[in-house]
This record gives sequence, structure tokens and C-alpha cells, in this order.
Amino acid sequence: MDGDELPFEMGIAVYAKGTNKLEFDPVLLDSGYDPIWDAIREEAKLEAEKEPILSSFLYAGILAHECLEQALGFVLANRLQNPTLLATQLLDIFNGVMMHDKGIQRSIRHDIQAFKDRDPACLSYSSAILHLKGYHALQAYRVAHKLWNQGRTLLALALQSRISEVVFGIDIHPAAKIGEGILLDHGTGVVIGETAVIGNRVSILHGVTLGGTGKETGDRHPKIGEGALLGACVTVLGNISIGVGAMVAAGSLVLKDVPPHSVVAGNPAKLIRVIDEQDPSLAMKHDATKEFFRHVADGYKAAISNGAVSSGDAENGHTNSTT
Repeated sequence: MDGDELPFEMGIAVYAKGTNKLEFDPVLLDSGYDPIWDAIREEAKLEAEKEPILSSFLYAGILAHECLEQALGFVLANRLQNPTLLATQLLDIFNGVMMHDKGIQRSIRHDIQAFKDRDPACLSYSSAILHLKGYHALQAYRVAHKLWNQGRTLLALALQSRISEVVFGIDIHPAAKIGEGILLDHGTGVVIGETAVIGNRVSILHGVTLGGTGKETGDRHPKIGEGALLGACVTVLGNISIGVGAMVAAGSLVLKDVPPHSVVAGNPAKLIRVIDEQDPSLAMKHDATKEFFRHVADGYKAAISNGAVSSGDAENGHTNSTT
């Protein structure tokens, strides 16, 4: 690296500690400086040397393009094409949106940094753009969301349909509002409803559902605060809020608001404790099983001591306690 070059962290927010307030400045792109894209190209060159059989693949997906937006558009278009929605048509759509929207340009870089920082299976920036279905689904959603807001709802829904068909059941409604620095880890089975809102720096694991509770219309889906972590197979139903910096343990069913900076677990989810971490989404510790059963055991002991459970019931494992 030359002495007058900036480190990656100056161009892209690195969320390793959750306190970095730097934002990616699109002006850097106008100046020709794009550290994420530079890293992707260098990684692709090294991989082509190590694995010559993939050299054509790496050239077509990365090295033949002038910027991240063009490369990402090429990868998405080829992944989502079908006989009636051609890759060339999709490429025009993706390039037409991503090449002219500074917000999306910033978001795709914050997202790829989130995958690199938080997913131990993401070995490089280039592996995210080439292989990770969660990243692909998220960026295709961003384009569909832009089209939706432009009134091109049928095209936006067609993209949503192709994403859910091709990218292993990841179904994100194009009207949903999703921040940046998002991780969809694995992503398989993720469902995000029409009026859902997701803040910045949120981590979502596979099998998560942000759904409604019936046939009602209007604002009916969950709102996820910044820095929250939703563990594997979490279900959140209704127009409820998951607070800033909250953690929902794997397998939980959430039916009511979750306070900021708290841990909930269980079916239905119960409050386990308050946490000090600003953004648990960065730590990626989503298994609260031990804490949950300790919480249940403590509640059971309290019920016995208060007379809510008889000694005979306690021996047989029965309780009328609703705590």
C-alpha cells in the first residue's frame, strides 16, 4: 500500500466493535477510490492464480467489470434469469438502478463488510459477491425496493418471485424497509413481510420470519431496531417492536414488544436479562438455551416457595404458575 492511500476503514464503516460511526462516503467513488472493489479484484486475481480452472468464472464475474455495481449486476442477472426474463434484461435493470443510486451504492458496501466481519464462513469479499445467497437476495431486494418506490410494482414483484425461487426460499417483500450493514447468515427460509422495518447493523440467521398475524391489512409486520440479533428459526409476528440492541435467541416465538438491549428466549419468548452490548448483532451469540432454562428453573423455584405449586405437583412436574 502506498503511503498516500487510505486504509479500508476510512472508506467503509467497520462494525467490529459496534461503536464506529464512520459512514461510507459516495464521494470517494466519484474520486475513483473504492477500497472494497479494490480488495475484491485483488482477491479474484489471487484465486485465479491458485485455481486456474476458475479463471474464466472469476474473469466473467469480477475482473471484466469496472466497478462493484457492474459486477454485482452481472452475478445477480445470471443467477436470476429464466427463459422469459433474460439475463440481458435483468442486467439492464440492475445497472440502471445501482449505477445511479448513491444510497444503494453505500448499502451494498456496508452489507458486504457486514458479511466479511460477522460470518466466519465468508472468507473474502469476493466470496460474498460470487457465492453467498444471503448477500445476493439482499442486494436484489434493494433493487426491487427501488422499483417498488418508483411505482414499477409488477416488475418489483417479479424480482421478488425469482429471488424466492432461485435463492433457496428467501422471500423479502419489495415494500419492506431494510437498513444497511445487514447480515443474512445462510438466509434459507427467511421471510420478511411487506410492512416490516429493519434498522442498520441487524444480523438475521436462517429460518427467521417477520410476519403478520392474520388477514389484516395496513401496518402489520415487525419493526426491528438497530443492532438487533435474530437467531436461527426465530418467528416474530405482528406489528411489534424488537428494541435497539436486543437479542432474540434461536427458535423463539415473539408475540409482544422486546425492550432495547435485552435477551428474550422461548415459545412464547420471555425476557431473560438485560445486556450491556451496544450491538449484539456484531457478537453473533444467539444461543440463550442455558440462560433460558436457568430462568425457567428460577421461576419454578419461586412458584414453589410462594405456594403456587404444591409439593405433589412439584414432584410430578406440574405447575399453575403463569410466570
